[in-house]
Amino acid sequence: MTAMELDFTGELFEWRGPPPYVFVAVPDDPSDAIREIANAVTYGWGVIPVTARIGRAEFTTSLFPKDGQYLLPVKLAVRRAERIDVGDGVAVSIDIAPP
Repeated sequence: MTAMELDFTGELFEWRGPPPYVFVAVPDDPSDAIREIANAVTYGWGVIPVTARIGRAEFTTSLFPKDGQYLLPVKLAVRRAERIDVGDGVAVSIDIAPP
């Protein structure tokens, strides 16, 4: 399997939990592409490690499967660096590398 890079846009939203978590949902088409390789790149429970970029900020995290799509958590440090918050639209690039 080769590495996969995907670009998409989405809106930041908050998922309530003990601390607030902020995510951007991966749209249907990129989620479909990820699902095709998921078994080869997951480290369990369908969670997929990625390197993500929003603006000039690059960070590592994991995609979480949810209702047929994937959710990308956006770290507080990234939100501060890029001056983005819940409700903002963002352009995202993710790299998924083979294990």
